[in-house]
Amino acid sequence: MEALQDRRSDERDPTDICLAGGAHGPPAFRAGGQAEPLSASGRCAPPAAWRRILAVALLLAAAGPGAFAANSDVTFVLTSDVHFGITRPRFRGQNFVNSTVVNAALVDSLNALPSQSLPSDGGLRAGQPIAHIDFVAITGDLANRQELYPVHIQSAATSWKQFEQCYIDGLKLGCPLYLVPGNHDLSDAIGYPAAMVPRTDPTSMVEIYNRMMRPAVPLTNATFQFPRDRVIYSRDVGGAHLIFLTIWPDRSTRAWIDRDLEHVAAVTPVFIFCHDPVQVDPKHLINPLHDHTINREDGYENLLTDVRAETTGKATPAEDRELAAFLRRHRNIVAYFHGHENYHEAYTWTGPGHDLNLHVFRADSPMKGRSRKDEFLMSYEVITYNVPAGRLTDREYRWNTPEHWGQTTTVDIAAPQLPKAP
Repeated sequence: MEALQDRRSDERDPTDICLAGGAHGPPAFRAGGQAEPLSASGRCAPPAAWRRILAVALLLAAAGPGAFAANSDVTFVLTSDVHFGITRPRFRGQNFVNSTVVNAALVDSLNALPSQSLPSDGGLRAGQPIAHIDFVAITGDLANRQELYPVHIQSAATSWKQFEQCYIDGLKLGCPLYLVPGNHDLSDAIGYPAAMVPRTDPTSMVEIYNRMMRPAVPLTNATFQFPRDRVIYSRDVGGAHLIFLTIWPDRSTRAWIDRDLEHVAAVTPVFIFCHDPVQVDPKHLINPLHDHTINREDGYENLLTDVRAETTGKATPAEDRELAAFLRRHRNIVAYFHGHENYHEAYTWTGPGHDLNLHVFRADSPMKGRSRKDEFLMSYEVITYNVPAGRLTDREYRWNTPEHWGQTTTVDIAAPQLPKAP
């Protein structure tokens, strides 16, 4: 199995590295189609502006940690599994509503968020106007699989074009849009146990890769190779280090993270964004049977670089133990954001030895899951964190109901030895 290549982009001119991106990745792709390095304000800081940035930093330091904490809130939106290519059974009085219609309504809701106020729930910035969003993250399944049965679903190329028109062109928040692929995006590219037409179409994977990784020579459908061309990148935003990766942190991805975190202070909180939950979907591992192929009989999708340790059942104890050992080595990985299971939940993963405290946040899908049966449960996450304060508040935003705000969860994200602001 080909090793995952190190895709960090430290070779850029140092004058082109701004606050949000740091030295840990290429420029962010902004909703609206522009690619540019970003400062903490969401705009690139030209070299002449560094004196002003330094002056502000000195003023904040002189004001003390309490004042710094008050100005360090980052608010972002998490959604997932937008599944262009399928329909909802019911939406706003209509039956069999196309994903383009549902997602357009979700984007309208996102664009209206800055005019809303956060609920008075005791969390970060409770009761305050949202005012701005720092970034939007979508954790995969942008395109649905182009399956032939029972209903032929459109190609990944068609689904990507619809996603691009809806989210990349339609979002008007003026902030970065961070993307990772899901199992549907990758299966479209490499094949699937069931019949698909076309058999493969890597458009979604290629577009995500080019927009997030910004390679010197963009990939094409003809040059895409898996697992070489997996999406993995990192950003520094508001004092936290964010890692975005393909599907789940398997061994080769964990090796990349090990190298990436060599450049990150041990007291910096680290967040992981990917598609699968902490306990990986076993079908996404490499087939442990026969000749390790993707085939209908075995049902494995071969989306990761690890061969599954077990050959039966749904449990993944070996993979759980390996990931837990990795997290014990990196205690500053404090939060994990994912999709795939298509409903909202905030929970804690303690690992097989019950010695971990990883805060996990699962995002709902506008097209699938529990809210598919009840459209008034459709939600995305509005998340605020403050690194100096050592806190993160996740708020469920039920965007298709007048009440909007659902469950609120506030957690401690202070990395080891990181002092909290008073």
